[in-house]
Amino acid sequence: MDAPRYGWFGDDFTGATDTLATISERGHRAFLFLGVPDAACLRAAGPLDAVGIASATRSMGSGELRAAVEPAGRFFRALGVRLVHYKCCSTFDSALEVGNLAIALETLRPFVDQPTAVILGGQPSLGRYCAFSNLFAVAGEETHRLDRHPTMSRHPATPMGEADLRRHFATLGLETVEGIHYPLMDDAPHLLDRLTSSRDEAVLLDALTQEHVSVAGTALRLLSEKGSVLAMGASGIAEAFFQTRQSPTRAATDDLEVSQVLALAGSLSPTTRAQVLASRRYRRLQIDPIALGVSSAYREDLLAEAMKILQVGDNLLLHTMSLDGSTPDTAEASLAPEGAKLVCAILAQCPVRRVFAAGGDTSSHLVQALGFWGLGFVGRADKGVSISRARSDRPDRDGMLLLLKGGQMGGPDLMDRFVGR
Repeated sequence: MDAPRYGWFGDDFTGATDTLATISERGHRAFLFLGVPDAACLRAAGPLDAVGIASATRSMGSGELRAAVEPAGRFFRALGVRLVHYKCCSTFDSALEVGNLAIALETLRPFVDQPTAVILGGQPSLGRYCAFSNLFAVAGEETHRLDRHPTMSRHPATPMGEADLRRHFATLGLETVEGIHYPLMDDAPHLLDRLTSSRDEAVLLDALTQEHVSVAGTALRLLSEKGSVLAMGASGIAEAFFQTRQSPTRAATDDLEVSQVLALAGSLSPTTRAQVLASRRYRRLQIDPIALGVSSAYREDLLAEAMKILQVGDNLLLHTMSLDGSTPDTAEASLAPEGAKLVCAILAQCPVRRVFAAGGDTSSHLVQALGFWGLGFVGRADKGVSISRARSDRPDRDGMLLLLKGGQMGGPDLMDRFVGR
């Protein structure tokens, strides 16, 4: 079997599935493993052009992060991957002690040939724009500099107080980052020369347009022919490297038959709140994340109420946010592990075959708790959101449909569309 050219490591599960979708939509064979695969799982996935590993390093401390990333780097090296992509959030939110991106690069660097990592700062297709190394992100109909973004500047775990990504990386411990700005992003051979001549730890590329992404991709492919490369960024890295795009297709939700859905919304973002408020095809249960973690009686009562709803055939939406917007900022972090346990308990009694999760931490903990070993691409549900088919050694869970979304992703009707039509 030919070695996959491309390997990606997702620092959360929602982002990892978006990269899976990005590559698959371009006509390439891709599969996402939920950990470093053994030989049997690798064979079961079949021939691949790209292989991914999903993790939850976005919420890990430095020691735990190193321990998660190093085996993946060793796996990619042994497989002969030409480009190793550390897939981070498109807003690069990271902190010194939580999800440190500099430590991720440091850990992966020994497993590639090229000494300088390549960071792609923007993903225009997702409303993320990098100019003169400063990152801007869309929120609603407005575009904000990252340190003034209404969500990311106030993120409960990794608030972004700096829009200049070079300065941001310096605070994380990556001291030498060269910025290549968009006026120089129109010529791939020139960009390749800059990349090969750099002596810095990393080079940060601007991206204001898809043409900038295309030029970056050409340079990355040429660079990878000289030796394996380490890259960091959102799914724009995959857009750049795999530029062949299939004809546009309808949203995957348009082709879903109606089926019962269990949804868990841990994200507190305005986008997810709008989706919860817009849901009309679910019965809702609000969760107190603190009580869920400390009170077995509360947990049992919640489980009993959930079973009443599902056993009559209704769809169930579990959510932490108060619909009046008064939910504390720590609610998703508190809910993620306990919410995953609750969903597992529900599925043990009522084997729903379609699961929706909103929030990066929520999705990561949930998929790990359900014990899947991999995810295959089904279709794109919305911009930055895909539907995956889970693989498991358990017959009752093998083939389940999952929609894992980041807090800020998707239109207001996304939850209802996942029920089918």
